[in-house]
Order: sequence, then structure tokens, then C-alpha cells
Amino acid sequence: MTKHTHLFLLSLALAGLALPARAQNTDPNVTSQTINQRKENQQDRIANGVQSGELTAGETHSLEKKEAGLNQEERDMRKLGNGHLTGVDKATLNQQQNKLSNQIYKDKHNTAVQNTDPKSEVGKRAENQQDRIAQGIKSGQLTAGESSRLEGRDAAINHEIRNDRAANGGKLTGAEKAQVNRQQNRTSRAIYRDKHNGRVQ
Repeated sequence: MTKHTHLFLLSLALAGLALPARAQNTDPNVTSQTINQRKENQQDRIANGVQSGELTAGETHSLEKKEAGLNQEERDMRKLGNGHLTGVDKATLNQQQNKLSNQIYKDKHNTAVQNTDPKSEVGKRAENQQDRIAQGIKSGQLTAGESSRLEGRDAAINHEIRNDRAANGGKLTGAEKAQVNRQQNRTSRAIYRDKHNGRVQ
């Protein structure tokens, strides 16, 4: 092997070793912007689904719980990378966001819907709470974790209402209405607190 051939092969090997390190080097501004834009787009889609009634409280609770998990995973990745994401980190987050995007689509296009034109006082109150949550998601005043908890509460109230109506021929008793009203009051205060606590998405 000639000296030139040896040097050529050595330079190729060194170049090959440098590639993975270079692939992991990221521009934090571009990476953050892309990831943040993707998250904002997902949140807008969820908010629109809540407002239109295409997403039920239970579906929104599940979606926002997944989004909160992704946000935590991203924070952990950045902590390990001194504020930066590697190429592998970005690919992992992107793959998970793709799964979440598909789930949003499925949930918005299935047969489960939230009533957006309720006739009862309880139903109108629930619709108002959903509108306030949707607005908080869209504006960024509610984080994914906060939205998940609030929607979990609403889903539990909705489940209780369905059970009470099923037990009483489709109606709620006076005591049941009072109980639901108290629960909705607590949820309403929680929505206000979460939207005004300074934490943003």
C-alpha cells in the first residue's frame, strides 16, 4: 500500500467518524422553532376539536396527557444535552408527534362527540367550560398537563351525569343537579387558576 493510499484511507475513516458527531450537532434556534411550531399546531388542532365538539372531554384528556408526556421527555432530553437536542432526540420526538397527530385525527373523526348545543342548564354549563378550556389551549394559557387534568375532571363529571340520567329515566334529580353544579364550580375555579398562574405552553 502506498503512502498516498494509506493517507487517503485514513482520511476517509476519520471523515466517517466525524459524521455521526456532526449529525448530532444541532442549531438550537432552528430545532426549538420547529419543535415549538409542531407543538403549537397540535395544540391548535386539539383546541379546535374541543370547541367544535369533535373531541370529547375524555379524548382531550388522553391527548393532552400524551402531549404533556412528550413535553416532559423533551425537557429531559434538553437537560441531558445542556439545552440542545441531538439528531436522534429530534427524530424520536418527531416520531412521537406523528403518532399523536394521527390520534388527534382519529379522535376528531370518530363517532364520539361533545354536545355543542345543549338544552339543559347542566349541559350549557359544561359547554361553557369546554369553550374556556379550548380558548386556554389555543392561547397557550393552559399547558398540556393543565388541560389534561381539567379535561379529566370534565370527563368524570360527564360520566357521572350519564350514569345518573340512566338511573333516572334520562333526567337528573334536584340533588344530582346540585352535586354536578358544585363539581362544575370547582372545575370553573380550577380553569381560572390554571389560566392565570403564569405557566404557559
